[in-house]
Amino acid sequence: MRGVDRASGLAGAIGGEVVHGPGGRLVRVVTSVDLPVPFDLLAGLPYPIDPGRPLVCLDTETTGLGTAAGTLAFLVGVGRWDGPRFEVEQLVLPDHPDEPALLAALRQAIPPDAWLVTYNGRGFDWPLLVTRFRLHRSPPPEHSGHLDLLPIARQLWRHRLEDARLATVERGVAGVVRVDDLPGALVPARYLEFLRTGEASPLRAVVDHNRQDVVSLGLLVAHLASRLAAAPARDHEPAGDVAALGRAYARRRRFDEAIACCEAAVGGATDPRQRERLASERARILRMAGRHEDSASAWQELAEARGGLAAVAWVQLAKHLEHVRRDPVAALDAADRALALLERQRALGRDLPRLEHDLVGRRARLRRRIASGSAGARAGRAARTRGTGPVRSREAAGGGSAAALSPPLASP
Repeated sequence: MRGVDRASGLAGAIGGEVVHGPGGRLVRVVTSVDLPVPFDLLAGLPYPIDPGRPLVCLDTETTGLGTAAGTLAFLVGVGRWDGPRFEVEQLVLPDHPDEPALLAALRQAIPPDAWLVTYNGRGFDWPLLVTRFRLHRSPPPEHSGHLDLLPIARQLWRHRLEDARLATVERGVAGVVRVDDLPGALVPARYLEFLRTGEASPLRAVVDHNRQDVVSLGLLVAHLASRLAAAPARDHEPAGDVAALGRAYARRRRFDEAIACCEAAVGGATDPRQRERLASERARILRMAGRHEDSASAWQELAEARGGLAAVAWVQLAKHLEHVRRDPVAALDAADRALALLERQRALGRDLPRLEHDLVGRRARLRRRIASGSAGARAGRAARTRGTGPVRSREAAGGGSAAALSPPLASP
């Protein structure tokens, strides 16, 4: 089966229509679902996305896993919003010579001001499509930005999911349960068999698989906007998700949002160990934000709670007392408390050698500072008891001021 017959047979098998384009034919399948999204909230997220641009969700099905010239994208799914409706347009290639028609249709589907939304699209889908356009001596479609959801999924949800595959994330985050879905590994063989025999009915499962991939991209965008972008909605999300969002804000130095996420995560944590770990993250982000005293208070609370991170909290307090408050005596006391806890943990078989090694050096340095400060204080008292005559004579001789006799504060 070749030419028009192949395209017509494919269209009939997958519920599409034959479209004649420059350089060939393609089969186009259009479906839509209700998927309202509060787009204006997306601007508040710590990710590169402009909700003022049209969002275009894109996913491909290919003849292999490479992006070199030998790999072909035979199906491209494109999802766009029209109000609350999410329309999925799927472009399917009847045969290799028809590729120019598919690429031309794809160019029309991506306006220059579009913001692409993909899943591993930066590493695979888009580079492959760029290669195909260039092989046909045509520049790839222009677009304004690209939001790849794979690194976001790894950042936000990997802590509670077995992996970061789209099928896993859509199920764990958006509640999608696929029934009789074709495994992605079988997709290339289905298309190659179609090219060999002309039998198009097995491609119906490929089209359904791709459609769900595109819809799932839309669902994840909706989840980000409606469940994580606004503070009140985060109260109902898993504490680990909210904490991960806080880390994303902190990486972009948006500390107010980061701290708000951390506080919401601590308040929403039900497991005591998780709550303690999240509280330590909050203390670290407070320090990153320059709120040193608030950070110290947070570490103090963790230290006095005597949980699993109490020793770490005492070490952080020792750093604060030494370098911010310039109080080596109090810093040594905090370091001693940390070491006592670590020795107790070591006796129970839970040793932390790196932290102990840090404390050995820290305590030795603090003792030297305290001893140096005590020697300077004694010298100052002795000078005062001898009177100020020698000081005046040195001043008269140009030897310096009285303040020069006071030892300088040791540097951290």
